[in-house]
Amino acid sequence: MRAERSGGNVGEDRVSSRRRAYRDQRPMDVGGGVWSVPVPIPGNPLGYTLVYAIESPGGPVLVDAGWNHPDAWLALTDGLAAVGMDVADVRGVVVTHYHPDHSGLAGQVRERSGAWIAMHEADIALVKLFRDVVTDGTHKDFQSDMLRRAGADSHEVAEAVAMRPEPPALPDLALTDRDLIDLPGRRLRTIWTPGHSPGHICLHLEDADRLFTGDHVLPDITPHIGIYPYDRSDVDPLGDFMTSLERVREFGPIEALPAHEARFADVSSRAAEICSHHEEKLEHLRALMAADPQPRTIWELAARMTWNRPWDQLPAMLRGMAAGEAAAHLRTLEVRDVIERTADAPVRFVIHS
Repeated sequence: MRAERSGGNVGEDRVSSRRRAYRDQRPMDVGGGVWSVPVPIPGNPLGYTLVYAIESPGGPVLVDAGWNHPDAWLALTDGLAAVGMDVADVRGVVVTHYHPDHSGLAGQVRERSGAWIAMHEADIALVKLFRDVVTDGTHKDFQSDMLRRAGADSHEVAEAVAMRPEPPALPDLALTDRDLIDLPGRRLRTIWTPGHSPGHICLHLEDADRLFTGDHVLPDITPHIGIYPYDRSDVDPLGDFMTSLERVREFGPIEALPAHEARFADVSSRAAEICSHHEEKLEHLRALMAADPQPRTIWELAARMTWNRPWDQLPAMLRGMAAGEAAAHLRTLEVRDVIERTADAPVRFVIHS
């Protein structure tokens, strides 16, 4: 749900989008020893993930890998071959974050080539958790309880827990902020940018002054920022995201190579636009709650917010993601002492009088 996202979008696309259909995409030399390979996300309106291959004397390193699907695997291997690379020669895969359209094929690349997989330590912890709950069968109970606590009814709960992607392969290398990637002859540095996921990273190719932005900064849409479970009070992912955007702004008007849509100039200006978008959204939510000061559940407030389709037309999965995003905005307003939560079950929020 991407702007908002994770695999599709519940938020507001900007009027002019540079997103092109996957059928119109081709592997591309983007200069400086970097190639982009579009990898489809079957059945998803987002269309594709841009996997980047960075050349080095020790073999190419991939930034992300794409969704785990036979069509995606064929697109990745054929796309690399089209730019003169063999997947068997891949040295490593740096995953910008754990979401399946970025991490899904990393395990198959490792099986074929012996490549290492690297991910930020915070997202590795989530991968381990997801693998555990899928193995012991508790993931559906966890998700059902989370939805009920947010105020979803039993029918909505049943629909939302029906599908879930398999967890990704467990990475070999845990990254932290400012780590240099194992990329012989080049300097690729980890920039920790939490928000879209706790361990999301951008990657600064220092020898060319370009920034691989993953899902953190995209040219025309904004990433989904959610909180899970919805009623957590110990984290502030939207606050983290906005702080991370400020950090990216410090790079100035350098070129961005995002995981979706197309590369673009001036990452700093786009990061500022996304910050403004969320400030507007926070103000709209505050005004909504001020106009109806009754304590409301996360689900009730999500249903009153503006998405790219009316609430009653959103599929169950996207309602769940919209609720996650509503929860993140509510949490930021709570951190700013604009609203407070009640002790009810399900939890409710009310604006300060």
